[in-house]
Amino acid sequence: MSELVQRASQQLTELVRGELRLAQAEMKEKGRRYGKGGGLFGGAGVVGFLMLQALVATAIAALAVPLPVWAAALVVTGVLGAVAALMAVTGKKEVSRAAPPVPEKAIENVKADVAEIKESAHR
Repeated sequence: MSELVQRASQQLTELVRGELRLAQAEMKEKGRRYGKGGGLFGGAGVVGFLMLQALVATAIAALAVPLPVWAAALVVTGVLGAVAALMAVTGKKEVSRAAPPVPEKAIENVKADVAEIKESAHR
């Protein structure tokens, strides 16, 4: 009987360590996603700032010279705006894929393991 208790204790210890490793790996992955999403949001901010600069240049060019110069500057402004929008949408998707910052799979596995241990103890 003592051997069974000792073996069960060892198995439980190994199980808990395995679940902790799983939780750590899951949190690392979520951290990477938050980092990537944050970087994309930062990039969108930089490109958005460049878009505003281009818009100012467009207004100056529109006042300084008739159609050709400001039209070209307006096209550049539109392209920068599209790039900023794309980066913002991609960053938002990455952040939402990482949420919530909880090791969900590890928690589910621990709950299943506890239920299995309880069921085995009742037998």
